[in-house]
Amino acid sequence: MEPQSLIGQRVDVLDKGWVELVDMMPHPATGVSGDRAIVNAARVSFMGESKGDDADKKLLFYLLRNAHTSPFEMVEFKFRVRAPLITWWQWVRHRTFHFQSVNAQSGRYTPFEEDDFYVPSVWRKQAKSNKQASEGELEDEVNEAFLQQLTAHYEQSHKLYSEALENGVSKEMARLFLPGFSVYYTWVIKVDAHNLMGWLKLRLASDAQYEIRVYADAIYEHFFKPALPWTAEAFDSYILHPQS
Repeated sequence: MEPQSLIGQRVDVLDKGWVELVDMMPHPATGVSGDRAIVNAARVSFMGESKGDDADKKLLFYLLRNAHTSPFEMVEFKFRVRAPLITWWQWVRHRTFHFQSVNAQSGRYTPFEEDDFYVPSVWRKQAKSNKQASEGELEDEVNEAFLQQLTAHYEQSHKLYSEALENGVSKEMARLFLPGFSVYYTWVIKVDAHNLMGWLKLRLASDAQYEIRVYADAIYEHFFKPALPWTAEAFDSYILHPQS
């Protein structure tokens, strides 16, 4: 897919979430690809420009292989993301994203809709050897029973929330009735290619929590790889799947 058509594209994630590319730098309208912008930034020290695809790609691979990362900060992505709070708690731990310029949906201004809760497809079991991870799934019968209980819990919580609003309780307090970890929020967030790769390395890993791994996979497959094919190839070779 051409970078120009990536802007405005939205990819569904989880049951009600999504990732949308709002903008990127360099903008496709400039005619300069992100990969080329990285190479041009590296060559500015020598007042140089493109030397053709083969030489440029070779230089880009050299930069990433040898951890010369500053040129990769010349490319930026701006995303709009809708995700449940349990995903955002994982996301905001990364200082690499520009959280100082993030904008998020506020429950003080916007009421939550009845279906603004994350419903997992299965319940995962607690991992025996990792205190913060999960592994395997509950048996079908038990899984279905807990899903029904969760749905009933959401319905009752939203009923109390709605009744509080109808009786004049402020939105900022009525949301105390809502099950916080499962509520979906929408954020606008910005990150450069260098720091995005650091985040992807961690959140694409098999031991990353599922609810954030699927967002990392969506960003990597639908936006990062099409926008930066050379960088993605080098990233896969030297960072995601380095040769022993």
